[in-house]
Amino acid sequence: MTPATSLFTPVEADLRILADNLKQLVGNRHPILYAAADHLFGAGGKRIRPAIVLLISRATMLEQDITPRHRRLAEITEMIHTASLVHDDVVDESNMRRGVPTVHSMFGNRIAVLAGDFLFAQSSWYLANLNNLDVVKLLSEVIMDLASGEIQQGLNRFDTTLSTENYLEKSYYKTASLIANSSKAAGLLSEVSPETAEDLYNYGRHLGLAFQIVDDILDFTSSTDTLGKPVGSDLISGNLTAPVLFALKEKPSLGVLIEREFAQEGDLEQALELIQDSQGINQARELAAHHAKSAAEHISILENSESRQTLIELTDYVLSRLY
Repeated sequence: MTPATSLFTPVEADLRILADNLKQLVGNRHPILYAAADHLFGAGGKRIRPAIVLLISRATMLEQDITPRHRRLAEITEMIHTASLVHDDVVDESNMRRGVPTVHSMFGNRIAVLAGDFLFAQSSWYLANLNNLDVVKLLSEVIMDLASGEIQQGLNRFDTTLSTENYLEKSYYKTASLIANSSKAAGLLSEVSPETAEDLYNYGRHLGLAFQIVDDILDFTSSTDTLGKPVGSDLISGNLTAPVLFALKEKPSLGVLIEREFAQEGDLEQALELIQDSQGINQARELAAHHAKSAAEHISILENSESRQTLIELTDYVLSRLY
């Protein structure tokens, strides 16, 4: 499997500038918040979201260099993503992320919630300073979607009547909205046509959905060491994802175990066996492949370039994580 970072050669220098800028954007007026942000941005990660923004910026600005506003948009995208992770870790009570301790495990819940709020507020301020109302609207919607997705997930815990459509809607809010809207925003800063802007949005939407579905499959097919969390941890917390929803149609006894929230000894192990013994994981793979293919079709409308080719290869990379 090709690591995501090696795909990003066309924007490698851009991502180095981004890494330097992120810590400066937070500023050091609040030492603990600065320490929390420094810890987060120093933790690495693949930087997939800002890389997509930079690749789209380059793929839509072939005759000239990308602007400081394109770079700032990539930084805002990563700030929003990081803020959402800080809040997610508090909600999920996760002590590790990307192999390093989470903010709340180091600084406590209060500081973690405030650090997330601070990053959201800071990203909104920089967003307003782009002086592009359409871009402000797109990224503001993302912040609303992130909260909606988290609330929806919380309300649907252990709900065996959840439909695949509801699952995809929640996945859009939690993962795909940021990629879709920041992709479109990059195009708007490049002054692409409304039709192209819509294709960029759909590229990000389908790519984000494929990414989330693959993550949800890996929750059942990866090892605890690879995931950095227990196998089936989504299921344990009552978060029913694509493999489970497909398996439920085939294995009615799985619903009984979920509805009693794995209260009896051996319930969870039995549930995991039923999922493995069903077509749920294969059907989820097919769903991810469908969205990855749709993403590739939408980005193919751009003029040929190294950056466009990377954006297409990214759709293959998402699926390659399964093998």
